[in-house]
Amino acid sequence: MYPKRILLSLILILVALPFAANAQDSTPIPGNYKLNGIQYIAQNWNNCGPATLTMGLTYFGGVADQNPAAAWLKPTDKDGNVSPWQMAAYVNNELGSATRALVRVGGDLTTIKTLLSNNFPVIIEAGYDPEPDRLGWMGHYLLMVGYDDASQIITSFDSYLGANKAYSYAHIDEFWHHFNNTYIVLYSASREPELMTLLGTNADPVQNTLNALEINRQRAQANATDKFAWFNMGSNYVQLAELNPAAYSPKGYEYAVVAFDKSRELALPWRMLWYQFGPYEAYNAVGRYSDVLDLVHVQLKEEGTSQYIEETFYYAGVAREGQGDLTRALENYKQAAFIDPNFTPAVAARDRLQNTVSASTGGSG
Repeated sequence: MYPKRILLSLILILVALPFAANAQDSTPIPGNYKLNGIQYIAQNWNNCGPATLTMGLTYFGGVADQNPAAAWLKPTDKDGNVSPWQMAAYVNNELGSATRALVRVGGDLTTIKTLLSNNFPVIIEAGYDPEPDRLGWMGHYLLMVGYDDASQIITSFDSYLGANKAYSYAHIDEFWHHFNNTYIVLYSASREPELMTLLGTNADPVQNTLNALEINRQRAQANATDKFAWFNMGSNYVQLAELNPAAYSPKGYEYAVVAFDKSRELALPWRMLWYQFGPYEAYNAVGRYSDVLDLVHVQLKEEGTSQYIEETFYYAGVAREGQGDLTRALENYKQAAFIDPNFTPAVAARDRLQNTVSASTGGSG
């Protein structure tokens, strides 16, 4: 195992596989564009994910009612987070329609403009701080609906602040970076080949992750105090290890741990682990179970929504199981599945471990 300072240098210098430019289709992009036919929906309390997704679906004829999406994505109304992969799973597996969704990382303004000008609605996940004195930093989804190069403005449907909310290009660039420039594209299944052409090298999930890794590596090289660049690199390495274990595990997790450690040294927003869970995954993968539980305990000391994030309990369960504490691990999995019965990792872990614990104790479960 290399010393930490050497690993830090390595992940700033090297990328695990050859990097392909963050390319999209080369068709000229108009200087301004606006999608029509989207209905605005003001979010219910703590409901930006379902509300924003439902707004995007109205472009394809969906009903402007956030409650069906919320009922599946947030079965517990206090559930503090909906992840992009859950939103895509809802569209792809639960609607029974020809509308589809895909998630990618490492987007930029050209990505947004390319997709919008080709009539693909785009949702981004970004840092959000509309009322610093009252709410503080958090994560938020924004539906992109238009842009104008002359004014350097992105137009969004913001479920919290209203329809046709204008954000500067600079604002989007800054706050989107907090979430690895993650975006969700909504599209008709019949247009999938066209979408993949527009995405270019980002059509392939592994190459897309490598592209995002390189973007964040360059950011960290330019500014070693960019905590989000380090955090995003950690997330990218975790994703590579999960997408292609044969090529990237365990080294991807080891690099991820170094990047996450660096980002934590730089003082991340305290709500960061409400939304992004790469540190839990990486630390568990390399056996740093105590670190996971320490992070969980910090989260659970916070009031309110911190108590209703299923991933917090799920990854605590993974850590306790790694330590051999199967009884407490099972309780963590049960709590995660209680918060969100549709959170499949927790449900699968609960059922698997329930059988193991029951067999070891001679119970029927």
